[in-house]
Amino acid sequence: MDKEQKVIRKLRAILSADVKGYSLLMTNDELTTIKTLKKYRIIMSEIIKDHSGRVVDALGDNMLAEFSSAVEAVQCSMEIQNELKARNADLLEDKRLEFRIGVNVGDVVQDGDSLYGEGVNIAARIEGLADSGGICISRNAYDHIKNKMKIGCEYIGEHTVKNIKDPVRVYKVLMDPKSAEKRLKEESKPFTKKIQIKKWLRITAAIILILSALLAGIYWKYIYLPAPAGIDPDSKLEFNLPKGPSIAVLPFVNMSKDPEQEYFCDGITENIIATLAQTQLLLVIARNSTFAYKNKPINIQQIGQELNVEYVIEGSIQKSNDLIRIVIQLIDTDSGLHIWSERYDRGVCQASCRLN
Repeated sequence: MDKEQKVIRKLRAILSADVKGYSLLMTNDELTTIKTLKKYRIIMSEIIKDHSGRVVDALGDNMLAEFSSAVEAVQCSMEIQNELKARNADLLEDKRLEFRIGVNVGDVVQDGDSLYGEGVNIAARIEGLADSGGICISRNAYDHIKNKMKIGCEYIGEHTVKNIKDPVRVYKVLMDPKSAEKRLKEESKPFTKKIQIKKWLRITAAIILILSALLAGIYWKYIYLPAPAGIDPDSKLEFNLPKGPSIAVLPFVNMSKDPEQEYFCDGITENIIATLAQTQLLLVIARNSTFAYKNKPINIQQIGQELNVEYVIEGSIQKSNDLIRIVIQLIDTDSGLHIWSERYDRGVCQASCRLN
């Protein structure tokens, strides 16, 4: 009679890495790509070993490793990226293999030499959020290293990732040593699917109320825009434009992967623009200008320069079953830092009724 195999569970720091644009590199130059990949795998394996880690798997361009320490996993990730950056500098740009790395701390199931479970899956998913040559870590990993490593970590929000039930909070590791003291921590309420709302407000009205209160606290003096009294005899018109802060509302991102939700996202954005435009202490950029950035990669500092604005509002809308989640942020275009952010969870039926 065979004995039932015992399931081995353990808490591990998981490192997942793959090559950005690997398929295109293989298409352009298969032999060189394979040769470089083999060389880089050896380098990465040695670094992982030096940090008391174990290579679990290495299929295709992916490499998976486990560590007993989150600090070792993140230190290993940074050493790998720095070493590969130096190696890539000697290659032509179209021959470089730039890895993305994700690190998560979670419960895993061991089967022989292989690892399975959500702890592994989350590391693989947040890896895809990292820049080429960059590192992203989960909130669990961040909590383990925040008081032990002098590195900068920038919070880049909650992300809904494939096959993971709840949104994952993700941090980007700042590779620049000068950013070692920069740590941006979010204050976010837990997402509960069964949340009970006692008093329902229109979604757009709630967002605008918070924004108006925030900006009114900074700019206490209202500047009124008088109507023109007449035409200048010298054909020179003078307008008293608002002297308060300038702000642009970017198109809200549809996180639901449902094309029908695009109209809802655009409607929310337009309502915010229209309402803020009635506040005379704000200089609000027109819809036609901000919607030019819809579905395009966004660099906040660049947008600030192109639109000549001090602040940007961006957000996303996600529909899950009978709930709608709206995430909104106010960002300083000069520094790129989040000044304020909030999340709103509402029921679909009640939210739709309010909007109608």
